[in-house]
Amino acid sequence: MKKGVMKLIGIKVKEYLDENGIKYSYLSEKIGMPMNTLSLLLNGKRKMSVEEYFVICEVLGLPVDTFEPNDEEMK
Repeated sequence: MKKGVMKLIGIKVKEYLDENGIKYSYLSEKIGMPMNTLSLLLNGKRKMSVEEYFVICEVLGLPVDTFEPNDEEMK
């Protein structure tokens, strides 16, 4: 993956949560991640690990390619 993809994915996860009315605190609790760490991920200020990403997708019941950036977003 290109550099910055995991940061962009964090931002896309945040957009999904906002659009679907899912509270960050709910996700934080379900994935076992402190709220401050999750906040950094969702704002693109901390790189998300692949393992963290898989757990987030699992908790949200989404396929792992849901938040994959398209070519336009990678520019």
